[in-house]
Amino acid sequence: MSFQQGLSGLNAASSNLDVIGNNVANASTVGFKSSITQFADVYASSVAGSSNTQAGIGVTVTNIDEQFGQGNISTTNNPLDLAVNGNGFFQISRGSGVAYTRDGEFQVDANGFVSNSRGDRLQGYPVNSAGQVQVGATPQDLQVSTASFSPQPTTKAAVLANFNSSAAALNPANFNYTDSTTYTNTTTVQVFDSLGNSHNLSLFLIKSNAAANTWDVRAQLDGAAVNAGASVGTVVFNSAGAINTAATTLPFNLSLTMGSGATTPQAVKLDFTGSTQFGAPFGVTSVTQDGYTAGSLLGYTISSNGLLSGRYSNGQTRAQGQIVLASFSDPQGLQNIGNNAWTESFASGQPLIGTPGTGTLGALQSGALEQSNVDLTAELVNMITAQRAYQANAETIKTEDQLLQTLVSLR
Repeated sequence: MSFQQGLSGLNAASSNLDVIGNNVANASTVGFKSSITQFADVYASSVAGSSNTQAGIGVTVTNIDEQFGQGNISTTNNPLDLAVNGNGFFQISRGSGVAYTRDGEFQVDANGFVSNSRGDRLQGYPVNSAGQVQVGATPQDLQVSTASFSPQPTTKAAVLANFNSSAAALNPANFNYTDSTTYTNTTTVQVFDSLGNSHNLSLFLIKSNAAANTWDVRAQLDGAAVNAGASVGTVVFNSAGAINTAATTLPFNLSLTMGSGATTPQAVKLDFTGSTQFGAPFGVTSVTQDGYTAGSLLGYTISSNGLLSGRYSNGQTRAQGQIVLASFSDPQGLQNIGNNAWTESFASGQPLIGTPGTGTLGALQSGALEQSNVDLTAELVNMITAQRAYQANAETIKTEDQLLQTLVSLR
């Protein structure tokens, strides 16, 4: 019987060495999960029931379990390299089926699909024609658009500034664009027409002598007078330095004459809400407007919640989709199909799909990769232990052979 016990021990130790060797071989494989070998003793069934004097007949390998612990995360220079920090798998389409992986090495292929080097396509929620992510829709292969970003004409502009209450009052009737002594301060807002052309909207601020704390606003567009040179509005402040909303109508409605074949006139709302009048030098805190020129795609950004956005030369971003993650009630029940991928099985249960950072799903880290979770030092120690177990079982067989030789040699 010792032959059988020793042989089973040799087979078990050999299987253990195979698993350890595979772990060591994949110590540098991105997203790889190490495995451990589980053993169980073997007893022969007794017709009469259990026996306290029955010796076991060896060992067997009951299972090879993958360990889905978190691997170390290392940074890269590719924004499409992704690491899952926590629970979850990327969902990829492979041929006619779906698979799951922790390997986040992705790039954009010739057709605009986000895929890995084996052609597996990353899946997520698509966007509609308005650029809105359809969260909850059936995940699809993520495809990014390389089309240019269309321009948007300016419809709103806002200036936040402090008007100097100590400035000398002037007569707005004497205003002259070319004479700086006829206006108090000036600032410029960049606006865009329907074709994405940039224009300079110059604002001239005159502290009026007609009424206290009153400022007259005149405007020019690329050197041409707006509103035929007349006032486009007045800003009145109260004694506390804030805008008197009862005496000031904001925003001002401007009608701008655009050239270069763009839509004209172009309506723009000019707002000074939040501006102040204190005894301090004139200063512009911020100038904002909602228009932009056409833009070409520069690259991609991916947020921690999986939102994939295109980054354009006009400073705008546009959603291209949102990456989804899948979790399983028993990830050790997943079927390993190689190439750092698994498929669901009856044991793993069905995938629970969601966006990164929600529920139990981990967050995404762009420009990073999850390395193998193999502890190389521990594996080398395990290899020595498995080798000693193999040698010990070989000694069992050798000893049993010597006993049989002794019996054969009896006279």
